[in-house]
Amino acid sequence: MLAVCALSMFLVGLDTTIVNVGLPAIGHGLGVGTRGLEWAVDAYTLVLAGLLISAGALADRYGRRRVFRCGLAVFGAASLVCAVAPSLEVLVAARAAQGIGASMLSPVALAIVVNAMPDPRERAQAIGVWAAVFGLSMAAGPVTGGALLAAFGWRSLFWVNLPVVVAALVLTAVFVPESRAERARRLDLPGQVLLTVLVAVSVGVLIEGPHIGWTSPAALAGYALAAAATAAFVRVESRRREPLVDLGLFRGAAFRGAFLGAVAVFVALSTALLLNTLYLQHVRGWTPLASGLATLPMALGATVCAPWSGRLTGRTGPRLPLLLAGGFLTAGGLCLARLADDTGVALLLFAYLLIGIGFGFANAPITNTAVGGLPPARAGVAGAITSAARQLGSALGIAIAGGLVAGTGPDGLAHAARPGWIVVAACGVLLLGVARTARTAGGGTAAGGAAGGGTAGTTDTTDATDAGRRRPGREQPGGEQPGRAGRARPEAQTSSSPRSMA
Repeated sequence: MLAVCALSMFLVGLDTTIVNVGLPAIGHGLGVGTRGLEWAVDAYTLVLAGLLISAGALADRYGRRRVFRCGLAVFGAASLVCAVAPSLEVLVAARAAQGIGASMLSPVALAIVVNAMPDPRERAQAIGVWAAVFGLSMAAGPVTGGALLAAFGWRSLFWVNLPVVVAALVLTAVFVPESRAERARRLDLPGQVLLTVLVAVSVGVLIEGPHIGWTSPAALAGYALAAAATAAFVRVESRRREPLVDLGLFRGAAFRGAFLGAVAVFVALSTALLLNTLYLQHVRGWTPLASGLATLPMALGATVCAPWSGRLTGRTGPRLPLLLAGGFLTAGGLCLARLADDTGVALLLFAYLLIGIGFGFANAPITNTAVGGLPPARAGVAGAITSAARQLGSALGIAIAGGLVAGTGPDGLAHAARPGWIVVAACGVLLLGVARTARTAGGGTAAGGAAGGGTAGTTDTTDATDAGRRRPGREQPGGEQPGRAGRARPEAQTSSSPRSMA
């Protein structure tokens, strides 16, 4: 079962980055420039980020295996349309459809893992494996993409998804039992619409800002719309009995840090991957395959360190892995802060290795902190919030990197990319700050309890002052109402017990 979830996560992560290395070839084939290509990448990540939380809630309500299989089918059909797209407009629309399918995979796969492994230490280690697969797919995407481009052309970047989808559908039918939350939560359509508007407008302004001008009327209108959507979203969610996003979760320093950390990690990764592709292919004249192979140290660092991070999180809590992640990310970004046309290949590869190590150490503590403080019945939503943060970070990273180099020729691209590597280093510094909010195992916070001996059924997701008590008149994160049951009811496993699922 864990292998099936890992396969789906590999698919989602791979498709997030495999297209990056093929952007120049796609642009040449469809006759479009960097500006249009940014949307070919961000159409996927924007839709994915906007729908993840609703997909997690749907899975908890209607059944995780059912939603998971539906997501695979949608993703496969959209990949087919991408492979035969005759124009940029069709490609962007199909990429958005891929995002719809992928939104049903990431949080559901994590929810299946969480519910299958109720023991906190085992769960942390499993999340480490899950993060290793996801990290491998994100970092290995450029390598796979470069090989496919060299052999079959850019359309093969999407054809390759089809056999993986078929295999995942078969394995899911055989090995993954159905499970759902015992009490179905209501769908929050107003919150979903406002969240989608907020994410789309914010990233859209980042992408179009360099072209339309940051103080142009269109940009100012975008700022105003984003601010209005934010205010409306907070107001609507704070008044709903069963909101799409429980804003109370963000009062806890640990959960808030996990969310910000997830955004920062994926801003750094997406910025690094896109800048690497553009720099090596346009400035150094490398082939797509050679550019992809240059990221192998990044893939190696992520793959080796992610399981290690899971074990560290299970034994000591999230602080040490987060400190390591922040330190390595910062060092990797600073290595290329003075990037030039003739920067040594050894320095490039060393920087990519440091970034990969930082990425590998980051995912397990962030994910375990987020899901460890909520009951298994809310696992889909909990996983979706952190997955949404990752995809938001990916979209922002693409927008930042694309905005920095937009309209820049090969002669000035290396200099224009330098602020992007500073952004990577700054994300590492932010992770170091997040590590300060995390405690070692047994420290008493949601993070420490999840990693070092808490139970998956606790509702301690707010500050220490709120721990261990319920607030009258408000719904608890576990979905129980005050006065009904003294504790959150265990999730109903309709096909199998957690032990047998594991």
